[in-house]
Amino acid sequence: MPAIITDPFFYVVAIPAVIFLGLSKGGFSGVGIAATPLLALYLPPLEAAALLLPVLITQDLISIYVYRREWDASNLKIMLPGAVAGMTLAWLLASYISDNAVRITVGLIGLIFVIDVWRKRARIEPTRMGPAGGVFWGAVSGFTSFMTQAGGPPFQVYVLPQRLPKLVLVGTTTIFFAVVNALKIVPYFALGQFHAGNFATSVALLPMAIVANFMGIWLVKHTPTALFYNIAYALLFVISLVLLWQGCSVLWRG
Repeated sequence: MPAIITDPFFYVVAIPAVIFLGLSKGGFSGVGIAATPLLALYLPPLEAAALLLPVLITQDLISIYVYRREWDASNLKIMLPGAVAGMTLAWLLASYISDNAVRITVGLIGLIFVIDVWRKRARIEPTRMGPAGGVFWGAVSGFTSFMTQAGGPPFQVYVLPQRLPKLVLVGTTTIFFAVVNALKIVPYFALGQFHAGNFATSVALLPMAIVANFMGIWLVKHTPTALFYNIAYALLFVISLVLLWQGCSVLWRG
């Protein structure tokens, strides 16, 4: 059997990361964005993203089963082709683009979006961008998900204003990122980010990941819709601030 990572500091950052991923896959989309930055305190960011991928795919399978009847096909038809294009671009540019530049960009997108929503708080009717907007934000989501598992904010920029039923929003998010995560397997192998020790460590983290996933599912199902959307916007705001701070602080120290 390949040796797993045994350094205690790794698990200090890995355990919260896996819990955040579980809550995110359970339905509180965006919380999981903190997972890769946490692991990046110990591993290079792309390797951290690769180590988390088996955990993500396992959680995706659980969430797909739970929300298999609750999803919006029209959003997926528009956004997934864009996501494939964005991931292809990220694969080609992975060696040239700074992870911190990606974090700063995603943080700024999320902040501007949430501030604009709160500024227009009086307008509560659902709105939807055209197909071109869906392809664009799908591409941005695929690109940032590939680079740092930070695809949530761009995805939410397109989907949250539609005010979909709560479980439909969660199911659509689940299927979108399940496809995106499955498509990462070959590129991550090609970039040399998988090895036996990381995979064994991922397997060791799976029991906690599964428990956290079911915690997220339970919380979503018992949270009122209005409160759920308020939490989603608040989480997006906080996470965007954290990403912006992480990217800027590293560049400032550099």
